[in-house]
Amino acid sequence: MPSPETSPGHRKRLRERFIKGGLGGFHDYEIVELLLTLGSPRKDCKQPAKEAIKKFKTLRGVLEAPPEELQQIEGIGPHNAFGIKLVQEAAREFLKGRIIAKATYKSSQEVFDYLYHSMRGLKKELFKVLFLNSQNQLIEISDLFQGTIDSSSIYPREVVESAIRYNAASLIFVHNHPSGNPSPSRNDRELTRDLVYAANIIGIKVLDHIIIGDNRYFSFAGEGLLEKYESNFLTLKIGGSIP
Repeated sequence: MPSPETSPGHRKRLRERFIKGGLGGFHDYEIVELLLTLGSPRKDCKQPAKEAIKKFKTLRGVLEAPPEELQQIEGIGPHNAFGIKLVQEAAREFLKGRIIAKATYKSSQEVFDYLYHSMRGLKKELFKVLFLNSQNQLIEISDLFQGTIDSSSIYPREVVESAIRYNAASLIFVHNHPSGNPSPSRNDRELTRDLVYAANIIGIKVLDHIIIGDNRYFSFAGEGLLEKYESNFLTLKIGGSIP
């Protein structure tokens, strides 16, 4: 006989709690349990949910986990993993749509909070560009490059062409460090400088370059480096080195 916590009545009570009050008051494992019941409506999902939280630490950790790692937990099969991945991707598209519709850039922390879950744990570096209008509202986010991020793999001309295509007034660059350490390399610094110069030539402002690591980030704007590059560009222009 199923226990009160694993019976169909238990799942029904969880669903009724959610319908009435949303996820407020739910433990992380209860939220995962609800997700798992979508793929296994007749099976006990409480223990697999607890095991998932134990393995991946948090609800966000479970949502971000690769499907093959989720399925290593007894009781979580391909249908469950598919459901969790679908919820994650749907939420991501919803947030992207909402941000593009009305979000105004305010801080590097906001950009980090939005992009961290999708870039954390990537095995390769991914270079994103956020295109903004004159009110600092997001127009589009594009993945422009993947692989080793340096001045030989990223061409400022392509970034500038994309900015013109989106009629952007300003740009934010974001890329990840798979090592988890967001400290900028020499290549990162040189690339950012070159991109700032290229953007300034056509009158587009670079608001930030954010490097995402393991639950932390580095902001070129926050460290005063963008201001330094812009000052250097102005000095070169006044001196005639840049037409």
